[in-house]
Amino acid sequence: MTRPRNDNFLRALLKEPTDHTPVWLMRQAGRYLPEYCETRKRAGSFLNLCKSPAMACEVTLQPLARYELDAAILFSDILTVPDAMGLGLYFAEGEGPKFERPLNEEWAIRDLTAPDPFDHLRYVMDGVSEIRRALDNSVPLIGFSGSPWTLACYMVEGGSSDDYRKVKTMMYDRPDLMHHILSVTADAVTAYLNAQIDSGAQAVMIFDSWGGALSAAAYQEFSLAYMRKIVAGLKKEKDGEKIPNIVFTKGGGLWLESIADSGCNAVGLDWTIDLGEARRRVGDKVALQGNLDPNVLFASPEKIAAEAKKVLDSYGPGNTGHVFNLGHGISQFTPPDHVTTLVDTVHAYSRELRK
Repeated sequence: MTRPRNDNFLRALLKEPTDHTPVWLMRQAGRYLPEYCETRKRAGSFLNLCKSPAMACEVTLQPLARYELDAAILFSDILTVPDAMGLGLYFAEGEGPKFERPLNEEWAIRDLTAPDPFDHLRYVMDGVSEIRRALDNSVPLIGFSGSPWTLACYMVEGGSSDDYRKVKTMMYDRPDLMHHILSVTADAVTAYLNAQIDSGAQAVMIFDSWGGALSAAAYQEFSLAYMRKIVAGLKKEKDGEKIPNIVFTKGGGLWLESIADSGCNAVGLDWTIDLGEARRRVGDKVALQGNLDPNVLFASPEKIAAEAKKVLDSYGPGNTGHVFNLGHGISQFTPPDHVTTLVDTVHAYSRELRK
């Protein structure tokens, strides 16, 4: 396997020099793009879109046709894993994801098993392979999964939650059951990410969207411990090329040093932490990814450019170890041309800083 022609993203994660700061965006293939909305309409439902390798490939490539992004990310959903575990994922109109069979009973929790990703999630692996072929070695492909804690939140709550009452009650009242869910899910996620690597993913990312809802002690025990386990079990190389990994906890800036000690190559940061301060705290241990507030993209092009430059200035001198991204997923209401301003500014200004 040879590296992509534009390998700046991989180089940044591995703390190798880059000729510009690479940029990609969480949720870069999504509803802010009219072409995505057209494909989504053609698919008939969000789940059909996820489960069709050809359509998943189509929407993965759409933002790359518009913008000079430095990486593609597999189009899928974090809840495909619990769906493969038999919980019955469905999307209620206007309500977001829901499960037909949430984990409310002890017997159901005890019966939980990790699925074979090449069996129950074959459509994802086929999608990864198809996207890799279509990319034709232009930019790297990122695979991903939700973290065990984040997946468990949905699995126990039965959908999204404002207060995490059910999952946290179980965590405090029955930590044995909670740990069982998390342990099985960690095994499932490890196998899932390794299967994505085998199918062609060149980097992988763990999204811990709800880790920031935990107390400091609970975060270490119920979220980070399981991400550590996954990172330890990930394939680090394929066909002679290193496969870097990124861990992202939204709201996790307080625990930055602990996350950097998890064995990961890079830590994703939301917008609540100063990037330069984060760099001082972790030193050369890991690369950093982030961390523009996604709502900056609603401002004028001049403001977007100014805020992007602030992030790059905050990271500081040197040409290694930074991947520019948003602090969370791009909003569906973002004007598409504002993303052009962002990507072009990051590339141009980071090249200036390297002179």
